[in-house]
Amino acid sequence: MEGRKAGFNSIDEYIAVFPKEIQKILRELRATIKTSAPDAEERISYQIPTFALKGNLVHFAAFKKHIGFYPTSSAIQAFKHELAIYEGAKGTIRFPIGKPLPLKLISKIVKYRVAENLENAEIRSRK
Repeated sequence: MEGRKAGFNSIDEYIAVFPKEIQKILRELRATIKTSAPDAEERISYQIPTFALKGNLVHFAAFKKHIGFYPTSSAIQAFKHELAIYEGAKGTIRFPIGKPLPLKLISKIVKYRVAENLENAEIRSRK
């Protein structure tokens, strides 16, 4: 979106540059992620909001016509049937602005990513 600037230091800073109606959507998405991954750390990575727990969990970003949600290709594959109605790519889902976010589905995806990251961290610790 036109409101972007370089060098965000926090998710609050990122959200603040968008119009009020987009801020509302981004806050709703952020709250859903926080509830689904309460131990995750908020950060800015690739200049977009990121949640991390034993590695990156999910990222999100606002664009002119959609909200981009980046839960990794493994999560998209795991939920491909439920995500089939949305545009996307290997690691991306595009939620159209003007339609409600599928918050229950987002929560399931985030919880899947938490379990995946914790399992991967456990495997790495045994090596």
